[in-house]
Amino acid sequence: MSLNKQIFLTAFVLLTSIVYFGMSEIDIVVQDSFYNFQTHHWILDWSLQPYKFIFYDGAKRFLILFAVTLLIVSLIFRKKAFVQQYKRGIIIILLSAIFVPSITGILKNNTNMPCPKNEIRYGGVYPKTAVWEKYPSDFKKPHTKCWPAGHASGGFALLSLFFFFKRKRNRFIGLGIGLFAGWSTGLYKMLIGDHFLSHTVITMILAWLIVLVIAKITTIRKV
Repeated sequence: MSLNKQIFLTAFVLLTSIVYFGMSEIDIVVQDSFYNFQTHHWILDWSLQPYKFIFYDGAKRFLILFAVTLLIVSLIFRKKAFVQQYKRGIIIILLSAIFVPSITGILKNNTNMPCPKNEIRYGGVYPKTAVWEKYPSDFKKPHTKCWPAGHASGGFALLSLFFFFKRKRNRFIGLGIGLFAGWSTGLYKMLIGDHFLSHTVITMILAWLIVLVIAKITTIRKV
């Protein structure tokens, strides 16, 4: 399938997913399994170690270190045959590491969607809402930032590894690494009440769409 078709299909899946999750109860069904309504606690406490270090602080630092290391190595050895051979893949990874979290962050800052822990059902004060809906006129609470999943976006940026490798088998291994990185952090955030399933799913699809667009641009510019 051509990049153009993949971009169109991914964009369609993204929009369909947003509508589906906004109209269905699947988020509630899944999130209820992570919350104890008797004790009013989530399966995991956000500060519980070593989970916080592994899936939050550590994961974030590792992804930043990976991107910085890749940039430095590609600059130092830019004339080497290996770097020249994988130049396009390296650029796609680096641009994805920048734009996937950045675009996700912009959406988080403007959508005003609550985290599960902020919703009334789980002890918060925000009503359940879809991304296209407005809060009641008498609801006066601070702007909240929970959609899509910002932390998982860094992991899903590694979906760009698909375009780094040459062999088909290795490409899908790279894709698997990105999925594992994104879902491991995304699931952790669900277990502590920071995100719904839809937040992570939407972030994954959005990340792949951004990666595809970057890959298309690098093809046009013949990087």
